[in-house]
Amino acid sequence: MSQESVKKALSDMIGMVSSNPSAAKVVFRATTNLEDDVRCSAKVRDFPVMTIDEPPELGGGDAGMNPVELVLVALGTCQEIMFAAYASFMGIKLDECKVEVKGYLDLRGLLSIDPSVAPGYQNIVYETKISSSASDAALIQLIEVVESHCPVMDILARAQNITGKAIVNGKQLHAYQSAEMIAA
Repeated sequence: MSQESVKKALSDMIGMVSSNPSAAKVVFRATTNLEDDVRCSAKVRDFPVMTIDEPPELGGGDAGMNPVELVLVALGTCQEIMFAAYASFMGIKLDECKVEVKGYLDLRGLLSIDPSVAPGYQNIVYETKISSSASDAALIQLIEVVESHCPVMDILARAQNITGKAIVNGKQLHAYQSAEMIAA
């Protein structure tokens, strides 16, 4: 897809959502399944099933990325997509856009060794490498727009309301509601 076709697709979407605000509310879905040991499968839309696994040090067979790696992939690729989208609107040609993401996790939280340590990332750091002939001013504007409109960055930076339930043998045994949801 060329920069012009990206711009057209997004312009069409902006027009549709602007004229019909209810079209802005969308739901994304994924279905996952524990296959064997800690190896899981994930299905999204009509794409091939993805394998998610852990490295041997965490009991897996290393058959695929693990969930916390997928979070980093989601952040990096979402930023790259946003760079492509906004660059097309701003008339900026990107010769290269690459994001390197690192997540710092303390296994004491995941392994229930220290209750004061969160089980997830304590810190996520990214570095975006761009090659472009555009001016520094234009690129700074592009970077600021991307960072303030990247959905995955927003998801990670802002507390999310999460609800869930566990169905065991056809019966709901547990319900989960995030603290943010309870406080609201």
